[in-house]
Amino acid sequence: MIRRSRGLGFAESTLRVFGFSVGSLLWSKRMLFLALLSAVPVVIALVARVAEARGTPLHLAGSETLVGTGLFGTMVWAAYVRFIVPVFGVFLGTGLIADEVEDRTIVYLFTRPIPRGSVLIGKYLAYLVCTTSVVLPSLMLTYFAIVPVSAVAASFPQLMLDFGIVVIGLATYGALFGLVGVVVRRSIVAGLVFVFGWEPIVLLLPGYLKRASVAFYVQSLVPHAVPRSDATFLPQLVVREIMAPASAVLWLCVVLAVCLALAVRTVGRRDYVLDQ
Repeated sequence: MIRRSRGLGFAESTLRVFGFSVGSLLWSKRMLFLALLSAVPVVIALVARVAEARGTPLHLAGSETLVGTGLFGTMVWAAYVRFIVPVFGVFLGTGLIADEVEDRTIVYLFTRPIPRGSVLIGKYLAYLVCTTSVVLPSLMLTYFAIVPVSAVAASFPQLMLDFGIVVIGLATYGALFGLVGVVVRRSIVAGLVFVFGWEPIVLLLPGYLKRASVAFYVQSLVPHAVPRSDATFLPQLVVREIMAPASAVLWLCVVLAVCLALAVRTVGRRDYVLDQ
């Protein structure tokens, strides 16, 4: 844990919190469950590859057959951007401070001579490292299971872009739900309602209401994931309105920064007691 020290600055405190948080988060039961969840797309990719080899490829959009990079793009949108990334954010982001409160260890942690905000930032950085170390290998295995060797050279730059999209998605959802975990008592329930209730609804509505969701900005970065031949296919309906990628990245960074700043401020001002 953190040793008592005078004059411990914000950066050093953050690094110390980060150091002990990485191990505890990476080997937690919650992370193990999420790691198994992130293996599901890999299994689906292997099944799709076997089906294609046997001459029965998947049909995901009417009569359209999706194989290779087309199938991979659809899985990036459906499995990662719309499911795995927000689920990781909900179950791990909400627990940055809430887990310490639930375990009744938050008071002891805050008696250390360190800035309170450094606890949140250190845990957030540990969240980011742990989630990317699980999700990115899953994405890469899915890619190599689906995409033919002959298409790797041409599509590999897109995989690198998908890596960046997944990272910024994890970072933004983690910051948002880190704030939710600080201000809302039943934070996981609130997060699930937001991800599987609010976001799917507003994405289907016309107008600007969809901008009140993280998913709108993240999926604006993955237009390659959507089959173009069938306008009635669900991904087409959801992403028919997208934002310019540069603007989407800018807004994601704004959401991330604002949520972290509010979370740090709230943690710094709130009184935590054992009977809370």
